[in-house]
Amino acid sequence: MKVGVLALQGDFREHIASITSLGVDAIPVKTAQEISAIDALVIPGGESTTISKLAKAFDLFDLIKARIADGLPTYGSCAGMIMVAREIQDPASGQETFGGIDMVVKRNAFGRQVESFESDIEISGIAGPAFRAVFIRAPWVESYGPGVEILATTLTDGKSHAVAVRQGKVFATSFHPELTHDHRIHRYFLESVVGAQL
Repeated sequence: MKVGVLALQGDFREHIASITSLGVDAIPVKTAQEISAIDALVIPGGESTTISKLAKAFDLFDLIKARIADGLPTYGSCAGMIMVAREIQDPASGQETFGGIDMVVKRNAFGRQVESFESDIEISGIAGPAFRAVFIRAPWVESYGPGVEILATTLTDGKSHAVAVRQGKVFATSFHPELTHDHRIHRYFLESVVGAQL
């Protein structure tokens, strides 16, 4: 099995390190040939508008969108969550998504870079202690369809917001597990979404 981590922009190296630490091959991908050959895809954190523009500039956007629609197991973290949403609330000019999860996400929902934070959250399907989640200019799920499974929420200003979701073969978190030494999120993706035997 080969997991590709989209390497157009963002913290793709950290995702590769997390996945390889679990004994699974992970490679950076940024060409049509590489993306056509992988068994699963990770879309990293970074800048969603830049990822969208570069995917179009390198003629990868339609290919990635089609592969996700065809059932390619996909995990998006932070900017990656935005990229697998059906719709973005108040998108940047010309910004589009690959789709995959029937949800509307709000960019920078928790505030700007200086308002980044960490929080212990419980995640459905992940055993053990609470996960220490790192939120950096993170999105949240504003609304979602009936087929979307909410795996984790967090409270902000007295309101609950979904920060980990799954629909079929597409999984997303608004936080950055690749920036921690806790690999349970990547293990969940590989075992439960991809179907790998670790």
